[in-house]
Amino acid sequence: MSISKKSAETLTWPEKGESRIPYQVYMDENIYEGEMDKIFRGSTWNYLGLEVEIPNPGDYKTTYVGDTPVVVTRDSNGEIRSFVNRCAHRGATVCMDSCGNTKTFTCVYHAWVYDAQGDLKGVPFKKGVNGQGGMPEGFDQSKLSLQKIKVETYSGIIFGTFDHSMEPLQTYLGDKMCGYLNRIFQKPVKVLGYQRQLMNNNWKLYFENVKDSYHASLLHLFFSTFGVNRLSQKGGIDLDETGRHHVSYTYGSLNEDLEAYKQSDLRSFSSKYTLEDPSLLVGRNEFPDGITLAIQSLFPGMVVQQIHNALAVRHLVPKGIDSCELIWTYLGFEDDDEEMTKIRLKQSNLVGPAGFVSLEDGGIGELVQKGIVGAPHEESFVEMGGTGIESQSFRVTETSIRGFWKHYRHLMGY
Repeated sequence: MSISKKSAETLTWPEKGESRIPYQVYMDENIYEGEMDKIFRGSTWNYLGLEVEIPNPGDYKTTYVGDTPVVVTRDSNGEIRSFVNRCAHRGATVCMDSCGNTKTFTCVYHAWVYDAQGDLKGVPFKKGVNGQGGMPEGFDQSKLSLQKIKVETYSGIIFGTFDHSMEPLQTYLGDKMCGYLNRIFQKPVKVLGYQRQLMNNNWKLYFENVKDSYHASLLHLFFSTFGVNRLSQKGGIDLDETGRHHVSYTYGSLNEDLEAYKQSDLRSFSSKYTLEDPSLLVGRNEFPDGITLAIQSLFPGMVVQQIHNALAVRHLVPKGIDSCELIWTYLGFEDDDEEMTKIRLKQSNLVGPAGFVSLEDGGIGELVQKGIVGAPHEESFVEMGGTGIESQSFRVTETSIRGFWKHYRHLMGY
């Protein structure tokens, strides 16, 4: 269901602010178009990839900023560059492979050639044939570069922005979020594999879900049944000063108030279930702070996860008002021994499109998308943990969801 342009332009946010979310924002074509312009192509730093994915001059990968296709590459000087994957001539996709190594990029349509910086270097038949045709006098190919994206890196992670006056990346992330990134990217990483997942829901429904820490004990039966994550375990929510970024963290089963959890009579707790292969949850204590589960979201579409020893980056890509794609990049460290790599790969079965845990996350957004049809002027109720936006030393809260909507409203002008 889509809403008319007139209704999008007249959207009035509920008086109760970030604790009430109008369903219209999940189903309006014009709001979606505004998000691509004001958020993803606006004043934000977007996840592009990892330096380890393009280690050598000429290496490249294709990805997205919002729904805009882009190329990320390393030029002959070792500098990381990024540009929109759209020919300046007629708009065709220039780079069609997901990754590779090349000195130049050639559009298959009319063979316009670009270098690793996105500058136009060759136009076939520029002078015409036998003195006929060709480009007009005064044609200046230096003005027809691919649209360039400003790039900065932090802790081996590549970010890009369309706003070339954007504040420095480290300022955008903030000291607190940088600290959590340093915790995971504490030493050189290696990529263990990828998965992609299409979801039939608005991109914001998934990002809300990532920031919703208290659903884990209710929706994810595996989490609670086997003690991977319960709300009775010590943990909390950390927000940056703007509220746009968050971390949810859990310290595991030590000092857990298990009796209180049992007395809650939740369907997600049962002592009768066991794992046929208990080694799935056998790992190593590799983080000295004792945190066994940490989910970090960086506005507008990046997630960094640690679930026991399963490390991954998730990249959320909008595909329309009711569709999005999630790209999982599974990680290990370069100095991992063979046994540690096996542990990470086995525990990666907890997550991903068919993971024991996150299988439900891929479907719950679709249930919401279906449920709100016909109710664009109704709104959600987001008051768990209060109505404020601040870090909290517990996880029965929706504070980080409210933080997301605060920054969203700021950028969108609502």
